[in-house]
Amino acid sequence: MKLYDLERSGNCYKIRLLLALLRVPYERVTVSLDEGAQRSPEFLRLNPRGQIPVLVTDEGFAIWDSTAILVYLARRFGGERWLPTEPLAMARVTQWLAFEQNEGRYGIGRTRAIALKMKSSLAQMGHLEESQRLAETALKILETRLQEASWLATDHATIADIACYPYTAFFLESGLTPQAYPAIRAWFQRLEALPNYIPLPPRPQGPA
Repeated sequence: MKLYDLERSGNCYKIRLLLALLRVPYERVTVSLDEGAQRSPEFLRLNPRGQIPVLVTDEGFAIWDSTAILVYLARRFGGERWLPTEPLAMARVTQWLAFEQNEGRYGIGRTRAIALKMKSSLAQMGHLEESQRLAETALKILETRLQEASWLATDHATIADIACYPYTAFFLESGLTPQAYPAIRAWFQRLEALPNYIPLPPRPQGPA
């Protein structure tokens, strides 16, 4: 398999993390966004949206969108653990995947992108104060859930946790107060203790 990604992208990191936890070998291809590689005809044939990550399977099929890739990897390599097929458990995983793509992306993710003056469209299309308010709402939702349960969807880690982890962990870079969310910090520690966990990429020096 081949993963088209970028080191500091949270959406790309979550795919690398799941691949590591599942012990699945793959090849990485860095996509240079600054050089516009995501808009090249070759890349657009893989993903017409011009976004990373993209996973090309062993059979040559291109899968784009981080949530779709997580679902594919979980079902192909993870059995019932990472994406259960029991209806209620699957629904609970799915609702947190939706949360990550809404409150997580436009709150926590966009706050970070704006605060670090990133060149991404996510940073260019929002306002810091509005994004911070949504981020704080998202973090309170996560904190409430994690005060009553060790994991988001079931009694063990699933792709719901993998999806929500990166940008929540990155929120430390966004001017928000980590001490206000002890249950989230304990969740970080549980995730980071999973076998084959790979660390978050370090923060670059200067604007991203």
